[in-house]
Amino acid sequence: MNPERTLLLVGATDETVTKAKALGLHVLLLQHPTKITPEQEGLADLVRVVDYTRWDLVEPIARELYEAPGFAAALSLTEPGLEGAASVNDLFGLGGTGHEVALRFRDKGVMRRHFAALEPDAVRSAPLRDREDLALFGGRHGYPFIVKPTDATASIGVRRVDGPADIDRVWDEVRRLSGTRTDRVTTLFVLRDFLMEEYLDGPEYSVESFSFAGRHVVVAVTEKFTDPAHCAELGHAVPARLPSDAEKKVRESVGLFLDRIGYRDGVSHTEIRIGEKGPRVIESHNRVAGDAIPDLVRSAYGIDLMTLALGWPFGLVDELPDRPVARAGASVRVLVGEPGRVESIDGVAEALSHQDVIAVRISAKPGDTVRPVRDNWDRLGLVAVAGADTAAAVRRGAEVISDTIRVRVLGNDGRAGLAEVAQVTERTVASA
Repeated sequence: MNPERTLLLVGATDETVTKAKALGLHVLLLQHPTKITPEQEGLADLVRVVDYTRWDLVEPIARELYEAPGFAAALSLTEPGLEGAASVNDLFGLGGTGHEVALRFRDKGVMRRHFAALEPDAVRSAPLRDREDLALFGGRHGYPFIVKPTDATASIGVRRVDGPADIDRVWDEVRRLSGTRTDRVTTLFVLRDFLMEEYLDGPEYSVESFSFAGRHVVVAVTEKFTDPAHCAELGHAVPARLPSDAEKKVRESVGLFLDRIGYRDGVSHTEIRIGEKGPRVIESHNRVAGDAIPDLVRSAYGIDLMTLALGWPFGLVDELPDRPVARAGASVRVLVGEPGRVESIDGVAEALSHQDVIAVRISAKPGDTVRPVRDNWDRLGLVAVAGADTAAAVRRGAEVISDTIRVRVLGNDGRAGLAEVAQVTERTVASA
């Protein structure tokens, strides 16, 4: 095993390991006991099962593996593994993203404090420690404002405080969530610290980027469909339908953000809103996006962000041009259902047989409880499709769900029905 072609991968999906091996890399995998799969065990050259969110457990294993068989880079593309991989980079001077920068991405409170010291017009924020903090923040900065965990994902625990009447409700929810696991499905964090921050108005987008030694390439701007009543994401579409001047400002804003956060190499996923003050960053992550967004980017642009991330530390991939051009459109549409219980699921194989269907991911299982949609984990699944352009892809995603996917739900009122595509309101951004 050649150490110069060996990657220490901290947490991974089957797809991540498969693509690393396809690049000709040797893979040393640190995988959480709840996430290991037979496919990963068969593909990786060496697997160590460990709670990789704990540095006290990761460090001795990393030291052992660095001695033999050796590795040239440490990387994670999953949220819980980012800090561990960065700490390994620091420990052995491997280059790549170090822990200080990774923490600025991972911890939303650290990110806000970092930018408050750099920008006079930074988003206003404050830690939430007790109930009185909510009233003080609202009185000082106005309503509405947002309360969120500092290190969760997928809109878990994000609440909007519209006025003083919401304070008791939001504080009760914060107390209920504190000390609990962040979701019902995948991530490994425990909710501990919460943050209050200024509400950013305007339509929401995400920006999928790749940084090459400090040169930041915006690969795609993604439309995000959300409901103002909650923070769950109800769909995505690329390329975003933005006026050219607004898109230019988004690219400049994200490039400046990545410079100021100290990021130089690798993939990133940055969430923004475009309001009266132009593009403003909600949060950012030094990993690929979720919700099949990388599949949309690959379909519309022919660019595989995961392969880029795995191959760049070893010089196995070429740099991208400054302005990749989309060759088509692609979208994700989401399934939601009335509160009740899932009875059966059909139509997945049929949907996947359509040439323009990129992916079908049904997270619900028969017997699962269907909840009112408040965060991403309350959704029942998603369908990703390609189209001639963005509008065609958005329409086609809804058609596939309506015509093919059949998730039967027995409602709490005793009536049976089918899950439906989440309805979205398409918003536009005016030229500057």
